[in-house]
Amino acid sequence: PIAGSMVLAAVLLKLGGYGIIRMAPTNISTTLIYPMIAMAMWGVIMTGLTCLRKTDLKALIAYSSVGHMGLVASATLIQTPWSTSGAVILMIAHGLTSSMLFCLANMLYERTNTRMLIAMRGMHKAMPLMTSYWLIASLTNLALPPTINLIGEIQIMTTLFNWSPLTIMMTAMGTTITAIYSLQMFMTTQQGHLTKDSKETYPAQTRELLIMLLHALPILLLTLNLELIY
Repeated sequence: PIAGSMVLAAVLLKLGGYGIIRMAPTNISTTLIYPMIAMAMWGVIMTGLTCLRKTDLKALIAYSSVGHMGLVASATLIQTPWSTSGAVILMIAHGLTSSMLFCLANMLYERTNTRMLIAMRGMHKAMPLMTSYWLIASLTNLALPPTINLIGEIQIMTTLFNWSPLTIMMTAMGTTITAIYSLQMFMTTQQGHLTKDSKETYPAQTRELLIMLLHALPILLLTLNLELIY
């Protein structure tokens, strides 16, 4: 259910990051941190490559969430003030962005009765206002400057680079792949010609626009004033 997906992305995934922040200083030995960070970084790349070949919109967003949480896990394991701060910022930003993407995907599913990307093309012509929210969600998902997603990712990448310069290759590859599939998701769902089954798609309702506003507004406010997190 869409409500479960939104709660999972916005809250439950963040409980894991919070648990690592609280438990890592005492319960994880130094020798275990190295392979765990390596697996987390490898997971970022693997989930990104999986997203590139996904045709199911909801599965694509879910794998994207796992990839972002790989960055959070690697940052929290290093246990420096800079990495913890970046992890908290990225968790908040991702909670809003991923929940917004899940909700947008469900709106298309209710109108097309399918989650296949190819069957959702051309939605800009049917719901032009929702295209603006799709653009906001896609750009924040790929960490466009000056959103809080970018601030969190930059802090995490800087911390990982200071910890080991080799990580810059994995983080750079992960962020590049994220940008590719985020733009591909936006262009596939919004550009092109409407399918025969989508020509009678009804426009966005007021409650749907309100839900999107309640996601986009905090992202904008936190981008303008990051001190609200602290």
